[in-house]
Amino acid sequence: MSFLDAVRWDEKGLVPVIAQDVISGRILMFAWMNREALAKTAELGEAVYWSRSRNKLWHKGESSGHVQTVREIRLDCDNDVILLQIEQHGGIACHTGRQSCFYSRLENGQWVAVDPVLKNPDEIYATPHEPHTHE
Repeated sequence: MSFLDAVRWDEKGLVPVIAQDVISGRILMFAWMNREALAKTAELGEAVYWSRSRNKLWHKGESSGHVQTVREIRLDCDNDVILLQIEQHGGIACHTGRQSCFYSRLENGQWVAVDPVLKNPDEIYATPHEPHTHE
């Protein structure tokens, strides 16, 4: 039996994926994988996701250069969520130029951006870039 068969894929053949910095433990982003994306991630040692909006595989960093080297792949107790412990190249996981996609904090009923932009997205992406929804 393949390790892929142990995953409980949803009705669309997808599984949610959390990318966590292997050193700091910070959650950097959330995305989706299908069987092919998970197989390629395991094979390459770099994160490959499924873009729901573009309906195709998305090798993280393919346009930004911010590749994610996978140090560990974990499956949760219900077999329906993947955790990638990764090394984020360039220190930027978010298309906004921030370290993490989780840069907004709820304060007094308002979402406030609390993490700095490390690099202007216009400088990161020379061509049209990855969708911002991680779909």
